[in-house]
Amino acid sequence: MKFQLLRHATSLISYKSLNFLLDPMLCPKGALGPIANAANQAPIPLVDLPFGEMELRQRIAQIDAVLVTHLHRDHWDAQAKESIPKRIPIFCQSQDEASFREAGFSSLHPVQDGTEWQGVQIYRTGGQHGTGEIGKRMGMVSGYVLKGKGEPALYIAGDTIWCPEVQKALQAHQPEVVVLYAGAAAFLTGGPITMNADDVMSVCREIPSARIIAIHLEALTHCLLTRSELRKILEQKGLSHRVWIPADGETLTF
Repeated sequence: MKFQLLRHATSLISYKSLNFLLDPMLCPKGALGPIANAANQAPIPLVDLPFGEMELRQRIAQIDAVLVTHLHRDHWDAQAKESIPKRIPIFCQSQDEASFREAGFSSLHPVQDGTEWQGVQIYRTGGQHGTGEIGKRMGMVSGYVLKGKGEPALYIAGDTIWCPEVQKALQAHQPEVVVLYAGAAAFLTGGPITMNADDVMSVCREIPSARIIAIHLEALTHCLLTRSELRKILEQKGLSHRVWIPADGETLTF
């Protein structure tokens, strides 16, 4: 398995000779408006993709399927809607299927509990995109587990904090590689809506055999936890050897 972080949550996953595109936000730097109720009102994303438009088209042409955890614009943007071929298989939450069909996509695979595709088992997992009223407003989100013969079990937690749903997924699937959407994203009011450093450490402690990848950092204005800050905290707690924090464009092989 190969995992290449492009930017934020957008990643390329090579798994059983298949190429999955995860949570595509494909627009240029600053193409989206500011995040409402964020302290920093700069347009997003804050950084460009690690390659230009021509290479982006080449990468999209090599994609076998797309995994979308939910439809917030930093996980599925207008550029993705325009650039991705309408016939490409898309795995999504069941409640998002209608939106994809309205956009003209024809090969939809809503995942309720689990499904099998091209020799890969794909399971949906739950999560909590924050707490209290803000958590309710953020809506339902999903994660995915990929399992295939000869490959490590991969758990993509999605936009969630540490919660019983994440703990249940770790216990049920015993993943060997775990992708966490970190960044401690937060608004002017309320707590984090994605994992902070304590949440990342909770995952490390829950499943000590797994290798952890922390992404979802430094691309949006309300993601307040930086790579260097997370790395420093993990070093202080003796967990830095457990967690990979890739740069944009970096590829990890498992």
